[in-house]
Amino acid sequence: MNKIFKFIYLNTYSFLLLFCGIISILVPFYKISKVLFIPQVIVFFIFFYYSVKLFSTYKDKLIKCDILLKKNKDEFRPETFKIFMQAPCGRLVTKSVLQDLNQKDKYKELLIYKEPFFVSVKNNFKPTKTSIYINEEFK
Repeated sequence: MNKIFKFIYLNTYSFLLLFCGIISILVPFYKISKVLFIPQVIVFFIFFYYSVKLFSTYKDKLIKCDILLKKNKDEFRPETFKIFMQAPCGRLVTKSVLQDLNQKDKYKELLIYKEPFFVSVKNNFKPTKTSIYINEEFK
């Protein structure tokens, strides 16, 4: 996958949040009332903050893509994708890796690992950090 296209693809949700923030600041609520401008700016900064936060994970996503590519280079191992199927950004990583492996059709098999929306919200209400340990054989 081309580097620029991969950057845009893996940061789809970052761009989406950024555009939502830009749209929220461009809506002319100040013409209705000057007081509405303050919540509008607050909403913009919330979108912008989370957008920047997601943009900062790009290098981590590339490392995870590389690890998944190495683990699945010789044979397809669905269990290695299980943790990535829990979040939307992880599913983008999964799709990117499958495209690099020329196995896009395997994504349907991985959908069994995807949690329903309400279950994932309930389980992930508090943010958690995912750690991946690299075995010596994959270096």
